[in-house]
Amino acid sequence: MASFSQVERKRFWILVIIVSISGFSQGMLLPLISAIFERDGVSSALNGLNATGLYIGTLLVAPFMEAPLRRFGYKPIIIGGGMLVFLSLLLFPFWKSAVFWYFLRLMIGIGDHALHFSTQTWITSFSPQHRLGRNIAIYGMSFGVGFAAGPLFVPLVDTFEGLPFIVSGLLCMLAWSLVFRVKNEFPDVIKGKVAEGNVFRRFKATIAVAWLALLGPFGYGFLESSLHAMYPVYALRNGFELHSVSFMLVSFSAGGIVSQLPLGMLSDKIGRRKVFLFALGGGSVSFFVASTMETSVITIVSMFFIAGLFLGSIFSLGISYMSDLTPKEFLPTGNLLCGIFFSVGSLTGPFLGGLFLEFNAGYSFLLLIAFFLAGLFMLSCFGRTKRLEKAL
Repeated sequence: MASFSQVERKRFWILVIIVSISGFSQGMLLPLISAIFERDGVSSALNGLNATGLYIGTLLVAPFMEAPLRRFGYKPIIIGGGMLVFLSLLLFPFWKSAVFWYFLRLMIGIGDHALHFSTQTWITSFSPQHRLGRNIAIYGMSFGVGFAAGPLFVPLVDTFEGLPFIVSGLLCMLAWSLVFRVKNEFPDVIKGKVAEGNVFRRFKATIAVAWLALLGPFGYGFLESSLHAMYPVYALRNGFELHSVSFMLVSFSAGGIVSQLPLGMLSDKIGRRKVFLFALGGGSVSFFVASTMETSVITIVSMFFIAGLFLGSIFSLGISYMSDLTPKEFLPTGNLLCGIFFSVGSLTGPFLGGLFLEFNAGYSFLLLIAFFLAGLFMLSCFGRTKRLEKAL
């Protein structure tokens, strides 16, 4: 942070605070609604389908985000996205309906994507290369801290069902207000072969040069949604208490918080790919071991923490890896694709998790996660990217 000016430092920490509160709302929302629906007797398949609203919202808005960002700058996009998130959260208690709640999750998905897309791109654009991994790790760690705190507020539902939504909405509104203290900026202008309006050509070129890095957001999206939306259903059906499930989810996030900055700084020194492979391999083994030891809350909490040490950084590692592979003027496109791949992974998690629970094959839910991560590890080992000149 020493190479930052005072203005950049202030901006960086405001963006970090905003993202941490956004992480809190997401970390609370997934297990909260899953637990409410499970108590109300909603099927696991419908429960998983409802959880997809957050990520379908992201996918719906993603192709249209880059143009307004380039035209209006970072700050207006953050303001619009943050407002959509906290207003939607405050509307949950007004009407308990699966369809209405699905619509609200759709709106939160749109708002969250606008917020994260703008903050990620802004940070990657002004961070010096030798501190990129560290800065993105702090960004990811702030999201992880918020995400870890989120499930702890789920038991508030026992006091009043709407209370967790109200608390989360007010916290998001407070964090959102900080963005008015920073000056607006704009991304670098695209030059050369790709015209600024040709979004699909930029998508194709950026995927060709950075698809390996995009596996990080994809994998983290799968982990986040499957663990927070569907694992509580699996755990509750296997006799665990709601408070215990909350601590399991917190332990995973806590592991990611502990390792986020060290792994980010390590990636600055030895390279993103090596650290990324280490994280995927270690995470796959951790969940496989956990699937054989589902005998007590303490055991699962410990294994989730170890898995989090490896995997809590794969989203931020993916962003910094993408920033290494992608030219600076293509960073908005790269960050946009990180959001899209995160959402695709997040949709895959509840879908496969819901099917897994519906068929009730007698295997541990954690095996699904272990084999998924093993697949990403193999792709990362043997995959190759193209140079931008060949991709255009």
